[in-house]
Amino acid sequence: MRIAISHTTRYRFDQPSPHGLQRLRLTPRSCAVQTVRDWRMAVTGASVEAEYDDHNQNCTTLISFGGGSEIEVASHGVVETLDCAGVVGKHTGFMPLWSFLNQTDLTRPGPLMRRLAGRFAGGPLQSQSASGQSQSQSQSGQGQPSLAGDAPIAALHALSDAVLEAVAYATGRTDASTSAEAALAAGHGVCQDHAHIFIGAVRMLGVPARYVSGYLLMDGVIDQNAGHAWAEAHVAGLGWVGFDVSNAICPDARYVRVATGADYHDAAPITGVTLGGGAAEMTVEVSVAQQSAAQ
Repeated sequence: MRIAISHTTRYRFDQPSPHGLQRLRLTPRSCAVQTVRDWRMAVTGASVEAEYDDHNQNCTTLISFGGGSEIEVASHGVVETLDCAGVVGKHTGFMPLWSFLNQTDLTRPGPLMRRLAGRFAGGPLQSQSASGQSQSQSQSGQGQPSLAGDAPIAALHALSDAVLEAVAYATGRTDASTSAEAALAAGHGVCQDHAHIFIGAVRMLGVPARYVSGYLLMDGVIDQNAGHAWAEAHVAGLGWVGFDVSNAICPDARYVRVATGADYHDAAPITGVTLGGGAAEMTVEVSVAQQSAAQ
């Protein structure tokens, strides 16, 4: 499938900002499940300082700006994708596989996530109660597949379903700083929150997991207000396998991968710092459409 993508982000400041730096992860890379046929980026109101592969092997662009009140970052291109049932394949890159067992501030489990993950542990799971005292959590999901058993894919799907059941999809109630435990406690969130909860639970059960940012081709919808996010778990014999908790499926040919990392901060489309500039307004325009081979 050929997917055409356009992604524009604009920043407007109340007053000119004397200095700012932004790190852009907006350029997809060809891999086992996709081939980048064309990709271009244009920056207005800022200067490109460097282009490099970051520690997760994400295509990264560093830009600087100063003295202006508006910045625009526009990227667009065409990516040809394959449906590999979510299987991306063997681990590559600069980071060792074991590093994706480490929790971050956004994925670190609390009592609720320990209880959720314990249903798939294949036995008792040690956790900390709300008072901080260690207690043994017995397996609550009778008949649930276990990550310790011989059907890890079934267990990961069941865990994904359990996350979606516990956290309803709802926009505007969480933000980029919301932790997995906080989203689980609130009972609502978006794709970023679903991915963080899944990742934290999977790591807790001894399986490497990572965050993926990208785009999703949706039926009947071209214009979107943001990109998409999902998770990947590393399964023996298969390598990295994707799980889109929000849509309860493994990524297929409608998905375009852009960046990966330990959590949202590692794979965010744009991060940075700004000195001065007063209040800032950000607008995002994303379009994702299927393209015919003739185009």
